[in-house]
Amino acid sequence: MNLNNQKYTQDHEWVRVDGDIAFVGITDFAQGELGDIVYVEIESLNERVEMGDVFGTVEAVKTVSDLFMPISGQIIEVNEKLESEPELVNNDPYGDGWMVKIKCDDSTQLDSLLDLESYEAITK
Repeated sequence: MNLNNQKYTQDHEWVRVDGDIAFVGITDFAQGELGDIVYVEIESLNERVEMGDVFGTVEAVKTVSDLFMPISGQIIEVNEKLESEPELVNNDPYGDGWMVKIKCDDSTQLDSLLDLESYEAITK
């Protein structure tokens, strides 16, 4: 997984765009801070969401955290594996632990997000 092909938010979400479809999840740093993830709740399938909107929550042993959408679009798929295996977010946050796929409205929004180097700088 080439993490340089992704963009990041200051709220610790990542987005990887393939054509007009984007995968969204939380970063390795975020899952590490949250600890063992026990539940992922995303009830926004087929909904249109704006950049910055809350699209779900992640529940860890100690806390619940909102998930913020890094770019605008329509959620076209939710990672169903996370229903029975929420630990995928801990074990493989950039691969099998992705959370949603969205159809992007405006790929120029990616320009306002952080690249890997900038994101790593805020997590130090």
